[in-house]
Amino acid sequence: MIEFSVVDWSAWAPGLASKQDWQAWAQAPALPHGEDTPALSEVPAMQRRRIERLGRMAIQAACWCEQPDDDGQVPLVFASRHGDVARSMELLDSLRTDNSMSPTAFGLSVHNAVAALYSIARGHRGNYLALAAGRATVEAACIEAYGLLADGAEEVRVVIYESPLPPVYAGFADEPDPYYAWCWRLARADRPGIRLSLGWGAATADSPAAALPHGLDAMRFLLAGDSRLQMAADGQQWTWQRHG
Repeated sequence: MIEFSVVDWSAWAPGLASKQDWQAWAQAPALPHGEDTPALSEVPAMQRRRIERLGRMAIQAACWCEQPDDDGQVPLVFASRHGDVARSMELLDSLRTDNSMSPTAFGLSVHNAVAALYSIARGHRGNYLALAAGRATVEAACIEAYGLLADGAEEVRVVIYESPLPPVYAGFADEPDPYYAWCWRLARADRPGIRLSLGWGAATADSPAAALPHGLDAMRFLLAGDSRLQMAADGQQWTWQRHG
């Protein structure tokens, strides 16, 4: 089991652009829907034009969790179950039809592209990584963050972001997949904030699909004040608990 404090948070989804929006949503959660995209005014227009909707959401959430004294060295964990799979499908379709692929599109399709774009746009010079771990992507990201805290980092920012699967993959979806992105500022458990613990063990069966994707349910758990959240996936039982 690991413990840490969520010092601050930010989030963006269609129709949910402020903390007040999210806190109200947590009391009556539903799948976000809509076509709006964050303005991302923190990023210069020339760079912003290269960033697709999913990347804009993730980078917006990360920017909103920055601090005035941020020196660009805070470790970052960017995590997405599928990443920008729609862009990857466009590239595969180009191959299928014997058309040339855009090197820029290829470079922006890799799983760490959003983290790299954020690093370039915001002058971040510290450690960052990108990961995917199925339904347990949030848990894997927090374990990575905990390791960075144990190595001496004062704080780690975790950015979770997702988007709908392309139609060709829709039959494989095992949970809803709306657009959303959020960021948690994590610190050691003795820091002020919302203190959480995360434990794990063997599971005999996966949890059934819920009304919310697990990554969004984790955000609801943080905001709604629930004492406990559980999820089983790929043979692991994950248990979140709130302390204090």
